[in-house]
Amino acid sequence: MTSVLFVCLGNICRSPLAEGILRAELVGRGAGDRIMVASAGTGSWHVGNPPDPRSVEVAMRHGIDISGQRARQVRAEDFSRFDLVLAMDGENLANLFRLAGASAATLRAEGRLRRFLDRDVPDPYYGGADGFERVHEMLKRGASALADEILGS
Repeated sequence: MTSVLFVCLGNICRSPLAEGILRAELVGRGAGDRIMVASAGTGSWHVGNPPDPRSVEVAMRHGIDISGQRARQVRAEDFSRFDLVLAMDGENLANLFRLAGASAATLRAEGRLRRFLDRDVPDPYYGGADGFERVHEMLKRGASALADEILGS
């Protein structure tokens, strides 16, 4: 089974939304039971909390329910547990490399630890609902491409 971990700062905005979008994409392609998808944050201050209500709202507008997710922090074992660890931005990617320690170079060389998109996904936390919609669109395009990559489409 392939496994994917999306990572942002607090695991309440971008990464839970990416998790929900990729899950929906995979289900739509008949592969929902073959790929494990999760999310986490590099920070610990939101552990146990549900996603930001604005992320939940934008997901629901697009037919995806992420309300049952709960934030968690990245753990050392995530680097061996997940086939892909995908950061939402350069700052979180740098934090992940630091957390991965000695295995970081190997993970990078294998393409298993990388930025999700070729550019940063902006953190919409301090903005309005329109920022969450823009992030959703970025994540939707990225999830479609990632599903192609994983499924060999």
